[in-house]
Amino acid sequence: MLTTLSLVAALAALMQGPAARTPAPRGARATTLAPVRTARPLSAAKVETLQDRDFAAEPRVAWAPQDPGDSLYRAGRQLLNGGRFADAARVFNDLIQRHARSTYVPDAYYWAAFALYRSGDEASLRRATTMLEYQASHYPRAATRGDGDALLARVYGELARRGDPRAGEWVQAHASAAPADTGRSARTACASDEDDPRVAAMNALLQMDAANAVPIIRQVLAKRDPCSAELRRRAVFMLSQKRTPETEDMLLAVARDDPDGDVRQQAVFWLSQVGSDKAVTALDSILRASSDPDLREKAVFALSQIRSPRAGQILRDLAAREDAPEETREKAVFWLGQQHGAENAAFLRELYARVTPADLKEKILFSLSQMRSVENTRWLMDLAVNSREDVELRKKALFWAGQSGADIGDLVQLYDRTSDRDMKDQLIFVYSQRHEPQALDKIIDIARHETDRDLRKKAVFWLGQSHDPRAAQVLLEIINQ
Repeated sequence: MLTTLSLVAALAALMQGPAARTPAPRGARATTLAPVRTARPLSAAKVETLQDRDFAAEPRVAWAPQDPGDSLYRAGRQLLNGGRFADAARVFNDLIQRHARSTYVPDAYYWAAFALYRSGDEASLRRATTMLEYQASHYPRAATRGDGDALLARVYGELARRGDPRAGEWVQAHASAAPADTGRSARTACASDEDDPRVAAMNALLQMDAANAVPIIRQVLAKRDPCSAELRRRAVFMLSQKRTPETEDMLLAVARDDPDGDVRQQAVFWLSQVGSDKAVTALDSILRASSDPDLREKAVFALSQIRSPRAGQILRDLAAREDAPEETREKAVFWLGQQHGAENAAFLRELYARVTPADLKEKILFSLSQMRSVENTRWLMDLAVNSREDVELRKKALFWAGQSGADIGDLVQLYDRTSDRDMKDQLIFVYSQRHEPQALDKIIDIARHETDRDLRKKAVFWLGQSHDPRAAQVLLEIINQ
């Protein structure tokens, strides 16, 4: 049974951009969440979840039973998994001090730092940075090295949030640094954002206040090197969470000027979440000035998410503009239909008579059907019986009237009142999509008495799709004729 089409909310994946590659597991890992679509800056708890980006959170099982550090590693792992972070940090540190040649030592630096990070006080956080930086310089091949970079950025971000000037300098330096020259092609060098320390540093910006974070974000958004597109995309999200008088202007500048289409579209999406009158103005300017059809589409969607009279008026004006691209007008019509307001319904009914393109007329019919009002359904039915209208549009109007709850009695009577064969054909289909007994009664009547052979065959076909016992009985009667 067909049902009325409905808006599927996630567009979400709409604006997320490409999914990050996840390295092979090295034990249980902290969860990485995509940016949350919210009109407000993230809560402290959500910030912490976002910052725990893909670094190991549980040590792997012991693997060297003959190693002199094995027992201490096992003890540290048990303490860490039990939430005794201060004790775990001491045990991993003992392992390092007592068994310097142990195969567990390279990873013990990471796990000691992780335990200190989870302890949470400033002295522990500073000791964690020392442990991680020592691991980076002395054990570059440690299995947890990639995790160490992400954890170090997380720790420095937390210290920066607490006002540590050295930590703030570290975040700024790493977030806005040029990409490392690896000697490889640009495509190869950009292949792994997870291994880019700049990305980890960018995540740390969520911990910093707007006054300190926004200047760094501005530097990142000014980048144009081939490997910074993902970095800029993250910077746009960070900016959307740092509400300042500059936020809308910076997002608009990105939407207009960034060389990467995904980054521009991300900026347009977050303008919709800001939702201010200034953001509405910015989105309107994109619709009027941009030649990028994808960007215009995102701007239309963004305006549809802002519940303000001015945003609605911009969409109505766009739908009525004859000089606007037809596809953009169709998108405006669609989103007006999703808002279910009497003003939008009246506008769309009036607009139908003024537009010429058949595809645009069809979009208007669909949008009106989505509003589920008695007035709209009656208007669709009146259009369906208007012989001066194009028959294909009449059929569409009839279908959507049936889907939006037109009275089954009116639909049944219409079959005998019309002489248009195309409309009779469409009515049989409309009856097949309704649950009321009267609809099946009419299909049975057509199957028994219709003189048009093709229409009768159509009715018989839909009887075969019905599970009602009456349908089976009628089919048997027809077979035995």
